[in-house]
Amino acid sequence: MDQKEIMRQMLKFNKAAFDNTFTAMVMLQEQMDRMVKMFLDQATWVPKEGKQAINEWVKTYKKGGDDLKKAMDEGFKKLEEYLA
Repeated sequence: MDQKEIMRQMLKFNKAAFDNTFTAMVMLQEQMDRMVKMFLDQATWVPKEGKQAINEWVKTYKKGGDDLKKAMDEGFKKLEEYLA
């Protein structure tokens, strides 16, 4: 087996591991998002500005995860092209 094929297999394994881990992270993030929304709906003592700040924080966290996924997918694609 040549080195390029070994690298392709390693890349495929690492991409699958990242995708699975990222999917699990997204599932946890979505669960936390639902929990935070339920908490904020029931927490009458939290001011409106505080609720808005928390909602913005959740949106920023989600956008960061999406940006990470996009960057990793682009990186894996470039490596796949290089090894092709």
